[in-house]
Amino acid sequence: MDDGLRLPGAAWRRQLTAMLVAAGCMVAWPVSAQEGIEPEAHRILAAMSEALKSAPTLSADYDVDQEVVNLQGQKIQYSASGSIAVDRERGFRMKRMGPFAQAEVIFDGDTISLHDKVRNVYAQLRSPGPSVQDAAEELRAATGLDAPGADFLAGDPYTVLTDGVTEGTVVGSAFINGVECDHLAFRTDIVDWQIWISRGSRPLPLKYVITTKWTTGAPQYSLRLSNWKSDGIDAAQLKFTPPPAAKKLEHVHADVTGELSLEAVQ
Repeated sequence: MDDGLRLPGAAWRRQLTAMLVAAGCMVAWPVSAQEGIEPEAHRILAAMSEALKSAPTLSADYDVDQEVVNLQGQKIQYSASGSIAVDRERGFRMKRMGPFAQAEVIFDGDTISLHDKVRNVYAQLRSPGPSVQDAAEELRAATGLDAPGADFLAGDPYTVLTDGVTEGTVVGSAFINGVECDHLAFRTDIVDWQIWISRGSRPLPLKYVITTKWTTGAPQYSLRLSNWKSDGIDAAQLKFTPPPAAKKLEHVHADVTGELSLEAVQ
């Protein structure tokens, strides 16, 4: 997948999604805003970051659109839907339904398992470390596939999200799925990105758009998040057992549309 479509951040990680602190809970802000980011934009993004860091478990549904400019200069948009369930201490499970595959990615704290339900094939990777962030980075490096909104799962989302940012502003207010949000816009040398964060005691990311501004056609990656929950994750969701007759694969990677491309063991 084209790296230009990824979020500006350490090692160009794109990311996941997130949750809240209990209503009325006090949060500790990062010491200072990065130069170029307006104080109010800093405050809103920092509040969301602290909420994400404070949620030991979270789950959400997502819809993602990825634009690709073909060799004829035509912009095509590919869409997929799915869900993600994360336990920061134990692992995560991601489901994705796209035009070419129905895939699951399960991380159990040690092994990353990828399973295509349509073809009944799977592959496995060893994570370099036990954290969700370790697994998300290895998944991207080895396959090109990202957990949707994976940067939100970092130990410090604010630092990852603002890496390379030269300007950050509050655009205004907006409504996403009927929820009033603060609309923020950020710039880097390579991409521009926007985020819509719900207002009130639950500062959650509900929409996220990345624009690759120096690629022909300025293609965008858009992510919408909904049905947030933080009431725990069933441990069984974080275990993978190969289904009967499933074929193990040697190689797996994501194509330009974000779908899994698979090669059987020779």
